[in-house]
Amino acid sequence: MKVARRMVREVITIAPSATVNDALHLLHASNIRHLPVVDRETFVGFVSESDLRQVLLLPGGNAILIKDVMNTDPVTIGPEENLEEAARRIYQHKTDGLPVLEDGKLVGIVTVVDILAAFIEIMGVLQASSRIDILLGDDAEAFESVSRIIKKKGGDILSVGMGDAPGPNIIFSVLKNAMSTRLRNRCVRAGMR
Repeated sequence: MKVARRMVREVITIAPSATVNDALHLLHASNIRHLPVVDRETFVGFVSESDLRQVLLLPGGNAILIKDVMNTDPVTIGPEENLEEAARRIYQHKTDGLPVLEDGKLVGIVTVVDILAAFIEIMGVLQASSRIDILLGDDAEAFESVSRIIKKKGGDILSVGMGDAPGPNIIFSVLKNAMSTRLRNRCVRAGMR
């Protein structure tokens, strides 16, 4: 899944000449936690609510300019990169969001909430669904066999994932319209666990 599919395109931004107080009011009024800093349509930095709260501890902190507290070299991502890469960067850099840049221009923002929404969709959490975990073994055609069994029993596969544990491949499938006990029994009879 590409970042472009999940990013927020209508980005609320702030100018570098705004104050910390201006930024905090904008964050709260918009119910967001990050502000890309844009100067005459050019992306110049990024600031988060936690960055601003630390500045408030300084004398006169609310009057300090954004250009003096913004991160001028934030971790970013492109719209055509994979959402998994966005998740990796967010995790690795311990941030909650990434500006999305295309040819140096701000085109969106992707946050932990956007990634969580994608995960919830992939896992079928908000739909009437079942999950079945299957140990495929070493048979190269095992996945196709499982797919046929699911289809034959009237199930629809919403999503599939794979574990990264060593040994035989483990897959999980999120199913719609499926009776997982029957499917499980059929897969066991076909030699899978």
